[in-house]
Amino acid sequence: MKGRGGLVAAQNRQAAHVGAEVLRAGGNAVDAAVATSFALGVLEPWMNGIGGVGAMLVRPQDGPVSSIDAGARSPADLNPADFPLVEGKDGDLFGWPNVLEDRNVVGARSICIPGLVRGLGSAHARFGRMPWAELVAPAVALAADGLVVDHHVTLWVAQEMARLQRNEACAAWFLPDGYPPVPPAAVTGKVARLCSPKLSATLARIAHEGPDALYLSDLAQDLTRDVQDLGGYLSAEDMAGFEAVEAPARSEPYRGHALHYVPDLNGGVSVALAMRLCNRDHVPAGTVAAPDDIMAYAAAMAASWEHRFAELGDGAERTLPSCTTHFSVVDSEGMTVSLTLTQTLLSLFGSGVVSPSTGILLNNGVNWFDPRPGKINAIAPARKALANYSPVMLTGEEDVVAFGGSGGRKILPAVFQALARIVDFDADLECAIAAPRFDLSAPPVLVADPRFGADLLKRLAERYPVVLADRIDHPNHYTTLCGVRRKQGVNYGAAEPWHPWADAVAEGESLFPNE
Repeated sequence: MKGRGGLVAAQNRQAAHVGAEVLRAGGNAVDAAVATSFALGVLEPWMNGIGGVGAMLVRPQDGPVSSIDAGARSPADLNPADFPLVEGKDGDLFGWPNVLEDRNVVGARSICIPGLVRGLGSAHARFGRMPWAELVAPAVALAADGLVVDHHVTLWVAQEMARLQRNEACAAWFLPDGYPPVPPAAVTGKVARLCSPKLSATLARIAHEGPDALYLSDLAQDLTRDVQDLGGYLSAEDMAGFEAVEAPARSEPYRGHALHYVPDLNGGVSVALAMRLCNRDHVPAGTVAAPDDIMAYAAAMAASWEHRFAELGDGAERTLPSCTTHFSVVDSEGMTVSLTLTQTLLSLFGSGVVSPSTGILLNNGVNWFDPRPGKINAIAPARKALANYSPVMLTGEEDVVAFGGSGGRKILPAVFQALARIVDFDADLECAIAAPRFDLSAPPVLVADPRFGADLLKRLAERYPVVLADRIDHPNHYTTLCGVRRKQGVNYGAAEPWHPWADAVAEGESLFPNE
């Protein structure tokens, strides 16, 4: 996708269309990002939503890059003693040692403060120009209609059925009649939907009253009462006290470009370190990625993970020492937004807890903390989590690239490799996203795309335990990337080609372009 008008790249075409319509109506990139974010929370509730967290990078035309961090923070009343270790490792995203009853992964104890709406409100107050209510309105309508069930919805719900069954309100929403929803046969002319009237009403209040409605009104009281009734720690004081952190983005030089990322305790920090190490230790020799280049990328990523696990955590090292980050949006005037919310609930369906009073599906941000007592990133009250979302922006001469992704720890190596291919081999967005990729998010195991070829796979296997995995939608072994680029005044957008819903949509483009 290319053109001089604005565009939105997201892992859900309908949500991208919502943002593109905002651009067509005169909104800027931040306005489009706010509208896309709220729509994504309705259209892909297992990934994200107003019960989640996130971070944003914003670059006004030719201006400095700013970050808005609404990352996960644990409740002030959280009690680490409530998370005793038991034998084994969990089967969720990170393979942590098991905690009794999976309390750090599923259920009300796993919930951190949902900061997303605060972050979107901060971005809109500083950069937006359209009325807030107009940006939230499409999500209100989508929630009132209900999520249309297709094979993709059925797969996600079926995959997490055991988690969803543990919470009555969650099961009522996603497991009608006690089973995963199934789309009706096409010949019937019928459409199945998953409706949440409570969520629609909550979104309508946030649209009308603004972001404070979720944090300072009776909505916050209702939400936190629901969580505490289920044994969680989230309080009205936690909600009222949460503020998104606005700060200049950190930057890391890379071969004549600058990588910009959210300053601390997120995946962008580790992407920046991998690029620093690669910049120092390896110089590409050819015009296309060769085995030596992939080996160098893997070595840089492995070293970055070692640093991440050993050094990063609230109260310890939060970022990198200064050396001198889904969806992304660019408007026709050149304002670029890299927004990863990825926007996230963390695990699929987050905590598996829906607040029955508000209809909000809540995050399981406690899962970002190391359950082992005494570790740098250990579970503790009132702490910021070491998160994986990695909104990043790359700037060069007349060139700005914004990337984000979803997929837990897999986001970091995916973003790093795409950016490296753009700089090192002048790859366009589509090629950078679609190129063969490795995942090294659970070191020392390296998951490799078979398209790398036998010779490179053999070299990788000499250094790492290698597992081969194809690029497919279910399960997604490598993450879902979306990006935009503005180069010499022309805008480009691309999204993960293996994801059935992902797409880049230009302002003014029909939701059904073939009609």
